[in-house]
Amino acid sequence: MCPRACGARRLAGKTGMCKSGVLPVVASANVHHGEEPPITGARGSGTVFFSGCNMQCVFCQNFPISQLGVGKRMTVTELARKMLGLQKRGAENINFVTPTHFMAQAAHAVFIARRKGLAIPIVWNTSGYESVEPLRLLEGFVDIYLCDYRYATPELAKKFSGAPDYPAVVEPAIEEMLRQVGHFDGQRGVIIRHLCMPGHLDETQKVLERIRQKFGERTTVSFMSQFFPAHRCAEFPEINRRMTEEEMEEARKLLERSGLENGWVQLEYSTPEQGTTPLSPPYEGGEGKGEVVRRLGMERDLAPS
Repeated sequence: MCPRACGARRLAGKTGMCKSGVLPVVASANVHHGEEPPITGARGSGTVFFSGCNMQCVFCQNFPISQLGVGKRMTVTELARKMLGLQKRGAENINFVTPTHFMAQAAHAVFIARRKGLAIPIVWNTSGYESVEPLRLLEGFVDIYLCDYRYATPELAKKFSGAPDYPAVVEPAIEEMLRQVGHFDGQRGVIIRHLCMPGHLDETQKVLERIRQKFGERTTVSFMSQFFPAHRCAEFPEINRRMTEEEMEEARKLLERSGLENGWVQLEYSTPEQGTTPLSPPYEGGEGKGEVVRRLGMERDLAPS
């Protein structure tokens, strides 16, 4: 069953919210250059996009994959071959995107691939809607957890993602991730992503406060500004638009005041290909994010010229 268990008996041919069966369904397996600097690295991240999702976000930009199930069904052995192929192409890591509902299959594929020579890190790129008990089974398989923290209030989580228990679920999940791999040190650890939403900067403030209070100032945060109206946003007028420049400036101020020291801010209105830029002062220097960014050699602006 899925780590956020709906009770569907997949071995009996039943499906649940994620609409997934026993075999993993993969929409894409390719080298991607639009992740955070240490994930993308110099040669790109070997992203494996799984079809289906255990959430129902109305603004999902990948809804043909997450909601409509576009993708190819494959065995875990075939998935392992895909991973080895990405390594051969020079990928810095294997980046499982939305893998929660195929957790067992992904871990099995990693086990097979490791025995056949897979030597690059594993990134678990998740919404954060994970249960602690199955997460424990990933210990030793995952090097970097790239985890969303989308909502701090149940009402918004229910309205926009159909998951009113999300705030209660995401923090214990992140705690377990931190127990396994610790705070991000440039090569291993937890990175928390937060997507700013138009008209809801109060929610962003709450999320940043919760992150600092619960996980500490050392927590590495990726602050994302790529929101655009997609999927069912037309049904929700308050988010049926991009962030304004004024909202983005206010969001940056909230981040500066949050006390968080490590991470990146995505370029305004950036595309996934444009990626992220390091946080600007006063975050540079000392034990904070600036030191991590410099150690990785990622001070440069990653936007295309």
